[in-house]
Amino acid sequence: MSPAPEFSSEPPVVVKVGSAIVAPRGHLDHERVSGLAAEMAELYRSEKRRVVLVSSGAVACGLRAMRFRGMPEKIADRQAAAAAGQPALIAAWARGFGAHGLDVAQVLLTADDIDFRARFVNAHRTLMSLLDAGVVPVVNENDSVAFDEIQLGDNDRLSALVAGLVGAGTLVILSTAPGLCEGGVGGEVIREVRDIDEARANVDSARSATGVGGMATKLDAAASARAMGITTVVCSGDEPDAIRRALSDDHAGTVFRAEGAAVASARKRWIAHKIRTKGTLVVDGGAKAALEDKGASLLPKGIVGVEGDAFDAGAAVDIATDEVVFARGLVSYRRDEIEKIMGRPSSSIAEVLGYTTCDEVVHRDNLVVFDRAERTRRGGLEGSGQ
Repeated sequence: MSPAPEFSSEPPVVVKVGSAIVAPRGHLDHERVSGLAAEMAELYRSEKRRVVLVSSGAVACGLRAMRFRGMPEKIADRQAAAAAGQPALIAAWARGFGAHGLDVAQVLLTADDIDFRARFVNAHRTLMSLLDAGVVPVVNENDSVAFDEIQLGDNDRLSALVAGLVGAGTLVILSTAPGLCEGGVGGEVIREVRDIDEARANVDSARSATGVGGMATKLDAAASARAMGITTVVCSGDEPDAIRRALSDDHAGTVFRAEGAAVASARKRWIAHKIRTKGTLVVDGGAKAALEDKGASLLPKGIVGVEGDAFDAGAAVDIATDEVVFARGLVSYRRDEIEKIMGRPSSSIAEVLGYTTCDEVVHRDNLVVFDRAERTRRGGLEGSGQ
């Protein structure tokens, strides 16, 4: 067995490449793929940095094979295009990195792989094993099987989640746009964003013909990454040496620097940044203060309302007042059980339900209180909780 390669102590870098970069107008651009692979391979050679690639483009690469003239509207047609295009996409990346002596591994994920703790842990272990072996993980959403209820929706959000999975220091999002521009496309590039909420005023609806996301989803990704202590750079994939520049002080595009303390543990990161919550627990002011100021667990007495469809014990829920979602956690009881015990002291749980699992509806070990920038106002965006 060959000895494991040696790497820098610097955290991994995650690079996300959009469909319009690797497959403009539905045609796989082999030259562009080779050039980007060379840039990432240079990080391995010169800086001993580990790299994870999140690559869009499977659907775009499969359009010609499926004889589609443009992006199909039907989910089933997009899934078929993804199935046809994914082999060509991964083969192109394999050739690109192989030219520099690097192997790649295909990793396809769905939202369920992030939502469920066991799958989250397995995905983390797989990615870290590949990185430690010097293999470049090429990650994409599993578009050929994902559907409305489980699809991550775009690879911008996926890239932030993957960055959290591997404990990345920087997320580089390569796009056709040069960065976030003042007033939208065509304006001057904003070199650094400190307040993501304010930056959303510069977002328009422009997106490529083959892409799913837009600048709005890139801001969502940057917000999620920042909450995990990860700096994000959004820049043009058309610029030469963009990846190296994104990682230097002479950065390309727009940088969203990580500020403040990251969520401490992988488990807390997973809870804080799950794709989907199943409902909302509305709490009173006393419970909010206890969670925020004392690091307490959420007891049934502090709950004044339950929202959302039926959910089971272990489900992720938002925790909110009437005005703002300020925390997230995993519940110890089903929705119908919480409705029966809310507003009551913990000592009455056994009497009401006929049994007790624990005194807490959400234990503090299964709860994350959001920073102010991450919070969302009920009925509208305040921070960036997703």
